[in-house]
Amino acid sequence: MSITIRDVREHELDSVLALNNAAGSTILPLDAAGVRKFHEEAAYFRVAEIEGHLAGFLIGLRENAEYGSGNFLWFREHYPKFLYIDRIVIARPYRGHGLGRIFYADVTSFAEVRVPLLACEVFLEPRDDVAVLFHGTYGFREVGQQNMANVSRRVSLLAKELCSFEFVQRRYLDGANGLPNQPWLAERAHGTPAPQVRIA
Repeated sequence: MSITIRDVREHELDSVLALNNAAGSTILPLDAAGVRKFHEEAAYFRVAEIEGHLAGFLIGLRENAEYGSGNFLWFREHYPKFLYIDRIVIARPYRGHGLGRIFYADVTSFAEVRVPLLACEVFLEPRDDVAVLFHGTYGFREVGQQNMANVSRRVSLLAKELCSFEFVQRRYLDGANGLPNQPWLAERAHGTPAPQVRIA
């Protein structure tokens, strides 16, 4: 099975929307305007493609995004620079193949040359022990809790410090040259073919 992780393409937004809204109660529903807003605002919006089928996606936003989520705003109030994972969805037929870990490795690689912190949340009501354990084993720790007013559910706010960032900042970001001109280090470019990661 060959897996490709790549930036979403605009014509795939309807498929992303369908995947999101079929995911179940652990993912908040979206509408067409919401997924388009993510397409415009997200620093990281990548999909997993398996044999020509969209198998999942992950959306991440920088601290300066125009986004009104209470969880995102909590991180903005507490941290100056971060990448916030708003949602990750894996289609049911492709669960159990390690796509979550592949996405988290990819988003970590993207984030650690840009920000010192990777942030997200998991639902505590109902408690999702699989998600809590997944994030704990991936290096996240709880930095707060709050109730999501719009859905009346409690969440655990999680953060992972990216230890490589200090070196990257000192060596590249604080200098005049910036990051090396390599495809895997490029920012997400809307409407432009993006680099792909293929895993056999």
